[in-house]
Amino acid sequence: MYEHRFQKEVTITKQVGLSFLLSLPKDYEENDGVTYPLVLFLHGMGERGEDLNLVKEHGPPKLAEERDFPFILVAPQCPIDIQRYSTWHLYMDDLSSLIDDIIEQYRVDKQRVYVTGLSMGGYGTWDLAKRYPEKFAAAAPICGGGSIKQIEKLKEVPVWAFHGAKDDVVPVEESVRMVEALSEVGGNVRLTVYPDANHDSWTETYNNPDFYKWLLSHKK
Repeated sequence: MYEHRFQKEVTITKQVGLSFLLSLPKDYEENDGVTYPLVLFLHGMGERGEDLNLVKEHGPPKLAEERDFPFILVAPQCPIDIQRYSTWHLYMDDLSSLIDDIIEQYRVDKQRVYVTGLSMGGYGTWDLAKRYPEKFAAAAPICGGGSIKQIEKLKEVPVWAFHGAKDDVVPVEESVRMVEALSEVGGNVRLTVYPDANHDSWTETYNNPDFYKWLLSHKK
């Protein structure tokens, strides 16, 4: 018997895909040549599934039904896989590819791409921005949390986190831990805690004009 070693480069192809809602500014068609900021919104656990109407329950997709946002809004839906515990962290590659596809198909200002989300989407916001910091000009996780591992990757991405002090679903300490860790490595980060809010810290946040002013003020 002779000893041998087999080695070969193999290209692995992964199929990605997500259903999503898209909202364009009302003047998008008439302003040919003008580029717009892009906001990616990640919903919470209750809006997972195959019915995109669920994504309109909260946050910017709900508000977009009534107001004209000055940015392109993309709101994907996280599938429910009965074989596993489906959360956004399973779809990081899908989300990254979705952003790239939107940039390719629409007039997006590549220097002004943002991510925000609530609850499960708050966790997803932290995770996605940390994995792909080069894509985002700013991030706004709401009542989220996550791992502080490699938090230094977010050092150059401005982050504004929000949480309710009385949150009994995701403890406020989840946001505090993330913010403190990012602050310790020199990150540009701030945290707003609503003293009387429970889990719903997103309604006040997304209704606040100063939130959008802050978000859209950042460029890569």
